[in-house]
Amino acid sequence: MRQSQRGEVDPFIVMDVMEAARKAEAAGRHIIHMEVGQPGTGAPAAARAKLAEELADPLGYTVGLGLPELRARIARHYGDWYGVDLDPARVVVTSGASGAFLLAFSALFDNGERVGLGSPCYPSYRQILKAVGLTPVDIPTSLEQRFQPLPGDVAAHDLAGLIVASPANPTGTMLDQRALAALAQACAARDAALVSDEIYHGVDYEAQPVTALQVTDEAYVVNSFSKYFSMTGWRVGWMVVPQDHVRRVERLAQNMFICAPHASQRLALHAMECGEELEANKAVYAANRALMIEGLKAAGLTRFAPPDGAFYVYVDVSEFTDDSLAFADEILAQAGVAVTPGLDFDAARGHRWLRFSYARATADIREGLDRLARFMEARQT
Repeated sequence: MRQSQRGEVDPFIVMDVMEAARKAEAAGRHIIHMEVGQPGTGAPAAARAKLAEELADPLGYTVGLGLPELRARIARHYGDWYGVDLDPARVVVTSGASGAFLLAFSALFDNGERVGLGSPCYPSYRQILKAVGLTPVDIPTSLEQRFQPLPGDVAAHDLAGLIVASPANPTGTMLDQRALAALAQACAARDAALVSDEIYHGVDYEAQPVTALQVTDEAYVVNSFSKYFSMTGWRVGWMVVPQDHVRRVERLAQNMFICAPHASQRLALHAMECGEELEANKAVYAANRALMIEGLKAAGLTRFAPPDGAFYVYVDVSEFTDDSLAFADEILAQAGVAVTPGLDFDAARGHRWLRFSYARATADIREGLDRLARFMEARQT
């Protein structure tokens, strides 16, 4: 049977690593998971209890833009966290951040248009762009520029749009207000759309992330309940769009998704009131970050930019290997630690990089680092 070229996307390698780790566990091995960016905690307990009370009522469709009370609460969140006065009418509740990207790319770009990605980056940007008939343009970044694109890249690559992420996956680096404003201005000067991925906001350590809404109203801002709110499996996120784009996005959302899952929306609403539990989770990530920075250095893995946020460290391993996929397989087989090859994030240079996640329990991170140190010592003797 015929097949569409839209389906010719690359695999998400981290999912393959997860499957290899699962098989090792099924065979009786104890695996430390540093491959996946998934909080080790679940949705906040108080939020789950409130949702359980509501499950006796039918949870049918919501309107396409999402529960009005959730949209209003998200708008208030921008005032609380950033001092931004946001009209709830601009908020769109989505089926995870992935659903938001599909809506954003469909609303903003025509077939074949060029959309820039600071590489290394979250791989699904590239694959979703390909699947909807757009042209992803990888913009090489460097350790020295903390893996973030520069304003001149917009004109240099003749872009119709630019995706920025702060804190970023896989690097954990952030853009400050001046840098984000400069990128927004560069996009405006070229009539290029700015899409700001902010799904790791709240998972920060030394400085608060800046939202694109602090520097411009002419951007699509994507966020999610998966990371800070610890709701990965519930598949609910949100997007803030310019006022004159709301109806366009609403029509797309109605036809593509009808709505985000109703139960997930209600849980998200309750989770936004669970600040104490969420901040306790963040304290675990902060402790893990400190362990990871010291533990990687102790293992001889020293070439990385300390992460500002998220829960990843992206490490240059070129002095040890030219094949990060094989190196990750070796670490899993010999040390029982699952890590992600950089090829997921940078097809051109990722064969020399690995991503380590520290989203799990602190005891697991400590054990994983001990195993890595022993592995690296044995490998060099």
